[in-house]
Amino acid sequence: MANSINAKTLRQDLASIVERVGKGEDFTVFYRHRPAFRIVPVNGPFEFGDPEDDALYAAGAVGRSKDGLTAADHDRVLYGGSNG
Repeated sequence: MANSINAKTLRQDLASIVERVGKGEDFTVFYRHRPAFRIVPVNGPFEFGDPEDDALYAAGAVGRSKDGLTAADHDRVLYGGSNG
């Protein structure tokens, strides 16, 4: 299981976190209370697993878009192509 840290902690403790990742630890970095990205060892084993088992994947929307676009519209902007 990944360690959870926020972006501020990452900035402040970068050297220590890089060292820990080098020893095999991985981290989920949160930005504004939401998971933003993961830091994993390059040579370490890492499996994404089934997203259906991830509580965040199944979570409902938080807030509303101010631009009037739907979630599917945002996905198309972010990831390209058609969605669905």
